[in-house]
Amino acid sequence: MQEEVNERIITLSVQGARITASMVKAAMRKFLMELEREGQKSSQIKQAEKQGQARERGIEKEKQRQEKKKPHGKQTIKQLQEQGAQLTNIQIANQNIKSFDRVARKYGIDYSLKRDDSVTPQRYLVFFKAKDVDVMTAAFKEYAGVSMKKSKKPSVRKKLQKSVQKMNVKHRQREKVKQKVRGQQR
Repeated sequence: MQEEVNERIITLSVQGARITASMVKAAMRKFLMELEREGQKSSQIKQAEKQGQARERGIEKEKQRQEKKKPHGKQTIKQLQEQGAQLTNIQIANQNIKSFDRVARKYGIDYSLKRDDSVTPQRYLVFFKAKDVDVMTAAFKEYAGVSMKKSKKPSVRKKLQKSVQKMNVKHRQREKVKQKVRGQQR
């Protein structure tokens, strides 16, 4: 930097019939004032560039905030439509919607549930974005697997009733044995 300043040559030309020291001094002042203005202009340009970059960053941050504000997962049909995507739907006849909700959250699907009461066994319509069809099919496969496992599994209450019945049978057998022993003397 120092070498650049030292190597710089300034050419100043002044026209006049009789050049005095005061005229050279005035010309130098005028020249320095012009340099100052140019320096201020360049600093203003730099500031404008910084402000432009700051605006761009602000716009990006605002877009990210808007993206975060968009609802994800279970939503209303209106919210899905506002996102501008084409919607498709699938019918579910099962009452166990909670397990579907868990699977859908796992896969990150934006969906909406609508209950259809027109049919005697209630069924549900699941609306989702058309672009999520592949993800939705994978989620439904997993959901079907979970619901099948649950249907095959006996309930905890039934298991408990069976174990209580077994305990009652064993308890009756013990009582009979105790009565027999008391009746005999040695």
